[in-house]
Amino acid sequence: MVVCFLIHTVCPVNALSAGESRILYSRLFGPEEPTLLHRTAEQQRLAQKETLGLVARQVRSAVTASREASGRVFVEAGLGEEATALSEAEYGVLSLAHREPFAGHCAALWLGVQALAFTLVCQPHENLLLAEATLRNLTRHCLEELRLLGPGSEVLLKSDRVDALLQRFLPHGQLLFLNHRFALAMDKEISSYMGK
Repeated sequence: MVVCFLIHTVCPVNALSAGESRILYSRLFGPEEPTLLHRTAEQQRLAQKETLGLVARQVRSAVTASREASGRVFVEAGLGEEATALSEAEYGVLSLAHREPFAGHCAALWLGVQALAFTLVCQPHENLLLAEATLRNLTRHCLEELRLLGPGSEVLLKSDRVDALLQRFLPHGQLLFLNHRFALAMDKEISSYMGK
């Protein structure tokens, strides 16, 4: 099962210090942890925010290290260049230790596209190849349908559309095996929904 999905920044943003990352979208799946059940709603929200911030910082560090190691020059892509940006994206897997930050051992799959990172946190028994394919599919749809690489793009204002994508690709946090025909049908369905 997928524990959470994040879209966050990996490059410096004017309002943030150099080592921080801004979470633009997050979605948690599954039951709440037993340690959070005895807290107030505000305490739960702050604990979740801190947990997701920790994951975002770890992914930001991994993306930065990957970019420095590859030695490639960072060139910003514009609208219409989403496929190129996605093909040149850095990707990787992080192992999140027990209780850091989720209840059990988890794996975080990340995809760094331009100034954004898309992250799926999965339980350790999940099929990581299927999770990577799902992450790439989600990222492709987010970039193409929501125009996230364009100037002034605000994913915060388009969260309902990201929710709709997650509902189709990760219903209740479950990874789906997609054959080619079903994937094409889903692409058409998503395109018609996003066109509204």
